[in-house]
Amino acid sequence: MQVNVGELLAFILYFVLMLVIGFVFFKKSKDSGEKDYFLGGRSMGPWVTALSAQASDMSGWLLMGLPGSILAAGFGKVWIAIGLAIGSYLSWLLVAGRLRRFSRAAGDSITIPQYLNNRLASSSKALQVISAFVFFVCFTVYVASGFKAGGILFNKVLGLDLVPSMIIFGIIILVYTFTGGFKAVCWTDFFQGLLMLVAIVVVPAVVFFTNDLNFGNITAEVPNYFNFLPTGKLDWGSVSEIVSGLAWGLGYCGMPHILIRYMAIKNSKMIKKSRRIATTWVVITLAAAACIGVIGRAYLPELISGNSEEVFIQMVRIFPGFIAGILLSAILAASMSTADSQLLVASSAFTSDIYKPIIRKKASDKELLWVGRLVVAVIAIIAFFIAINPNAGSIMNLVENAWAGFGAAFGPVIVLSLYWKRFTYKGAVAGIVCGGATVVLWLCFATATGIYALLPGFVVGLLACLVGSLLDKQPSPKALEIFDAAMDPNIDD
Repeated sequence: MQVNVGELLAFILYFVLMLVIGFVFFKKSKDSGEKDYFLGGRSMGPWVTALSAQASDMSGWLLMGLPGSILAAGFGKVWIAIGLAIGSYLSWLLVAGRLRRFSRAAGDSITIPQYLNNRLASSSKALQVISAFVFFVCFTVYVASGFKAGGILFNKVLGLDLVPSMIIFGIIILVYTFTGGFKAVCWTDFFQGLLMLVAIVVVPAVVFFTNDLNFGNITAEVPNYFNFLPTGKLDWGSVSEIVSGLAWGLGYCGMPHILIRYMAIKNSKMIKKSRRIATTWVVITLAAAACIGVIGRAYLPELISGNSEEVFIQMVRIFPGFIAGILLSAILAASMSTADSQLLVASSAFTSDIYKPIIRKKASDKELLWVGRLVVAVIAIIAFFIAINPNAGSIMNLVENAWAGFGAAFGPVIVLSLYWKRFTYKGAVAGIVCGGATVVLWLCFATATGIYALLPGFVVGLLACLVGSLLDKQPSPKALEIFDAAMDPNIDD
């Protein structure tokens, strides 16, 4: 395969920019402590918070998985996008501001497990250990999806085999995550979010207006292609697809790499502006991703036979080499912005919630930073081996499994911790265990129902939280005091 020099040059410049950002923040924060490395010192502004949250949310799924599924199956797959748009908005509206205040009131917590432990005023380490285990499993699967997207891109653009492609992808992420920590991740995600927005809007628009596309051929091949009912009629197949698609929105309440952005903003008063920015970005990008799938079906019908997730890559080839390389970098941006965030959050969960409180209570900040970096490397290596396994499934499969695990395990727990004063530590443990276990069992034994595992997992997790708390004794006076303190809108100024 002949390498396009323009595309290669654009890729190199993109990587250099990402590394420069990492080293800039390394220089600024090399003497900083755990809080600055893992939470940016709670100093993020509304624009960086919004775009980094959404860029870390979407991953390569936005430019490959979603357009590919719509290209292959039609409008019935847009319910996932609709569910995500609604869920993202409600998360910013109902969770973001409260979590910023509650995490501040709960001992200035810097990780989700630490926040839950402090908020519920428990000296037990069970919740932190269980949470860290869920983080490790789900984030490893999630990062594998990013490796797979990056590998496919390098394979198609540069002619490299998948293994060396994924190795290069992983090295770039590890270098700037190792160096700059949370601030580097947020700022790279900010610029990557902008790149993703431009690319996902420009590419389908140019292809649509510069080609004589025949959409009539699509309906001739698949009569129900443009029908929002996946099967073309209101039967169980359609209902299950719609309900499952909308259920994706529940996941936002439990995504640690997104929730941590809410905790890192300067104060909760900035959330409103961030919500508007984030919602606008989400609606535009999801709508554009759907358009890529539809336009791609008419423009590249040959992709139906199994390579549908490559639709964006192939559509970009309408542009000259260097410009195409910049636009293709959006896939790297989507994959890297998610993988780096997840690696850092998983690392912070291990160091702050297991290593320091259980293994090495007197560990210095410098020691914690290096342990965290080691954890990042371990997760990346395991994710790499998952990604190169031909039986691991598609990018879409990997993302939906990890999304379900997080949403069911942590979604109900986070919401109740913010809104229910009677919520207890035992209720939280029950919710995380039951929600996560339900997802695993559903994936093993109940996928034939057509219902996405997140929905039953979330419901079971919520019920477990309620029952566990009501059967438990009343929360301690300290837990009640934290709840009351967090209701003060000025607590995080």
